Amino acid sequence: MSPQGDWPSEDRHTPRSLGPRPDKAALVLSGGGARGAYEVGVMAGIAEVLHLGERGAAPFDVFAGTSVGAINATYLAAHADRADLGIEGLIKTWESLELSRDLRVDSGALLGWPRSLPFLSWTRRESGKLGDHYGRALLDPRPLERIVETTIPWQRLSTNVREGIVRALMVSALDVAGGRTTMFAQLAEGTTVVTSKDKRRVQREGPITAEHVLASAAIPMMYPARRIGDAYYCDGGLRFNTPISPAIRAGSTRLVVVSLLHPDPPASRPRMALAQYPNPLFLLGKVLNALLLDPVDYDLQVLSRLNRLIEVLEQTLPPDEFAEVSRVIEQERGLRYRHVQTLVFRPSEDIGVLAGEYLREEHPRWRGPARMLGSALRGARSIGQSVETDLGSFLLFDGGFARTLMDLGRRDVTRRADEVKAFFPELAAAAPLYG
Repeated sequence: MSPQGDWPSEDRHTPRSLGPRPDKAALVLSGGGARGAYEVGVMAGIAEVLHLGERGAAPFDVFAGTSVGAINATYLAAHADRADLGIEGLIKTWESLELSRDLRVDSGALLGWPRSLPFLSWTRRESGKLGDHYGRALLDPRPLERIVETTIPWQRLSTNVREGIVRALMVSALDVAGGRTTMFAQLAEGTTVVTSKDKRRVQREGPITAEHVLASAAIPMMYPARRIGDAYYCDGGLRFNTPISPAIRAGSTRLVVVSLLHPDPPASRPRMALAQYPNPLFLLGKVLNALLLDPVDYDLQVLSRLNRLIEVLEQTLPPDEFAEVSRVIEQERGLRYRHVQTLVFRPSEDIGVLAGEYLREEHPRWRGPARMLGSALRGARSIGQSVETDLGSFLLFDGGFARTLMDLGRRDVTRRADEVKAFFPELAAAAPLYG
């Protein structure tokens, strides 16, 4: 995987003006480890449906993500001067993943041994810093650090924000000691994010760096928490997996939300789950599902109910009474309510099942800990023709599995091409300008 921090000026494009149009949409990406490849497929599908190429205006100017969604969102924001958000480069990054190289078990860190011990020198950070990580963890964070630090063009991101091409980039992480969700936000001049009145959430404004993104992606027990300033942070998905509210508070009224949880589990799942229940890897996968994936559906349900409630109140109340209701809502939320249009994508196939099917195959290129991990994950499958491993779906950072999920994301968008064009009418109408 080659670094992309230095980018040639000819690769950068000033978006073509399309004249008057509605506000751009916000892109909201969930967390979910290796499942994040599905988000890349969805974005590739949107670019294909709208015929987006290098030149022209990108469909988004607000980007929000958690965990792997923070990684994807930051990459896309860094390429927002291109209509297609540089999606091909992100696809190549995911395709280049190798489980044996990019998923390393760190037994010393899991046992809590200090990284400074001489006989554990192989686990030290190459930079020599010993205070950046905190807590026991199964996996060595260095491969993920390398990907985030070298693949995202950080200078280009800063330029896009400075020029207003990106109005806001927001990534969430959980303050381990304080127990509060922190929304790190890099904002263009003139952009404000209305602060939440929820004391469990705080906002920090400033440049987004690799440290912020890696903190957001630090799944507990998988990767160690990361230090930013005087505090340690871990995966923001524990409290705030899909940052819908910050995107709205940044002024967005149109949201494209990508969830990584299949909406309708198979009817046979209860029998499959009962057969696997004693397996600790199976249980860990279910815990991660509950912590990192389930909240998105609740957030979307709340948003839908609020939209419907306000519509009914606006239609039935006299203007002065509706204005009073709006005033009270703003007083309680700190933000005037606006109707929010959403386009939501969820995987049409269960990614846990796809992971199990992928693990059924033998992968001769897997070596050492990766081979052992693959064998252990295969042991977490159910008995019979249908297989499932939710834990595997979080940990399979392998190019072949990523291609499977990206293809699924593309297909899911293609099936809903008419909805995508209706959601982006200004881009669909201008499609001949791109390519």
